[in-house]
Amino acid sequence: MEFYKDQSVTVTIGDMGKNGEGIGKIDGYTLFIKDAVIGDTVQAKIIKTKKSHGYARLIQILKPSIHRTVPPCPIARQCGGCQLQSLAYPQQLLFKEKTVRGNLEHIGGIQDIPMEPIVGMETPYNYRNKAQFPVALDKNGRIVTGFYAGRTHQIIPNRDCLLGIPENRQILDIVIDHMEKYRIPPYNEANGSGLVRHILIRYGFHTGEIMVCLVINGKHYPHVDRLSERLSALAGMSSIMLNINKERSNVILGKKTTLVWGRPTITDQIGDLRFHISPQSFFQVNPQQTEKMYAKALEYAALTGNETVWDLYCGIGTISLFMARSAKKVYGVEVIPQAVQDARTNAQSNHLENVEFFAGRAEEILPAGYKNGKVHADVIIVDPPRKGCDRILLDTILQVQPERIVYVSCDSATLARDVRYLHEGRYSLEKVCPFDNFPMTCHTECVVGMQRKHI
Repeated sequence: MEFYKDQSVTVTIGDMGKNGEGIGKIDGYTLFIKDAVIGDTVQAKIIKTKKSHGYARLIQILKPSIHRTVPPCPIARQCGGCQLQSLAYPQQLLFKEKTVRGNLEHIGGIQDIPMEPIVGMETPYNYRNKAQFPVALDKNGRIVTGFYAGRTHQIIPNRDCLLGIPENRQILDIVIDHMEKYRIPPYNEANGSGLVRHILIRYGFHTGEIMVCLVINGKHYPHVDRLSERLSALAGMSSIMLNINKERSNVILGKKTTLVWGRPTITDQIGDLRFHISPQSFFQVNPQQTEKMYAKALEYAALTGNETVWDLYCGIGTISLFMARSAKKVYGVEVIPQAVQDARTNAQSNHLENVEFFAGRAEEILPAGYKNGKVHADVIIVDPPRKGCDRILLDTILQVQPERIVYVSCDSATLARDVRYLHEGRYSLEKVCPFDNFPMTCHTECVVGMQRKHI
């Protein structure tokens, strides 16, 4: 059977792809259909064809899957933030667990994977402690904020995302009202004009402290004292900041941040450890799941109190401090200078003296230290960005020969690639545990424990 653009087809969805799209087959030809879920029978229109597969737009659900649910968010289909709201939560967990296992098998080349059950959430909404809302004008000239539609920079207006905290809406209402009252223009990506680019909100789930940071395309914000007066009246408001970003890029935060009101950081806890968080800090967005995930990383590290630990991509020192209470010495490496400052402050405020932090790229700090004979590690922790670890870093880890490696990952595909390389370098995969830190989305965190083979 030949397929062509604009053709209408009926197909049953048998699987889902890495971005949450439904996958169906007709006479061996694979179609990817956004917003369809496993078990649906749908009518779809083909929008793009290739030799072995194509892409189609969902037109009508002819027979809904038993796993289909009504999204509680009215704009879930248009917004690019969530991909899985139409899939019942237990099935989301199965989908993510299957994705992790499949990547470790097909990319990592690992068979008989020692995987623990995925750790999900009892209430998979209102879990995010951080939100970044872009600001723009709509086609009618009104100021809007929300989230980008999938694969676009078109803002879908939404001030009350169900993944974030309820306080977000109140804050956004105040900021947008202030912009309208004083005719403060939002940023225009097309020509670089306008002032307000993003509204960043951070929240401490344990402390109730709130930070608001306006990202602006200039040095000053008009009538900022009046805005801060209104925002500071909100319960929990602890920090109001301005971040200056005049670059023509998609990077949200600029290099300079100034304090308008309150403190330059807010605090929150993971377990009984307290952390100072600045606008630039990397801090896991789901604190409830993070505490469980770090406990698992500590379990996989199997510390006895005599080990030297290196924590690479350490951020503000969250994992480092978790390890420091059970290790002899911990060294953390992070590329963002502000995060390193926060990490040192966090170590002091938690009265941990056996931890030291270095500012720089892990791909440079560890190899240079090893070359100079200054690096020894019994355990190495890596928590890299989505792209995974650079090859030079993996090579150095293999040269250092730690007894154990704990890999924390937000992308199981790059995790599997790196696990394969370490496995071929004489490390066995001992344990794997996925964590659903991002319910309603396709993203999954994962903790892996590896052991050096003594041959």
